[in-house]
Amino acid sequence: MPKISRVHWKKFEKFLLYVGCEFVREKGDHRIYYRHGLTRPIVLPRRSQLEIFIIQNNIRLLGLSQKQYVEIMEKI
Repeated sequence: MPKISRVHWKKFEKFLLYVGCEFVREKGDHRIYYRHGLTRPIVLPRRSQLEIFIIQNNIRLLGLSQKQYVEIMEKI
């Protein structure tokens, strides 16, 4: 299984935009993204390094595998 590591929130934001999410709004230090077909919005805290569980929860919500996530992150 591919290794997921912590990343800066701006790098993960690039990933979200790459997979078709759009920025909707911001409340405090949390940015909210949405993509058609999602059951709920993606919440991205603005932290220097996102915890692995936040990344895993969001890629699960997007319906992507960890392997797909790692491949996309290598491209961007």
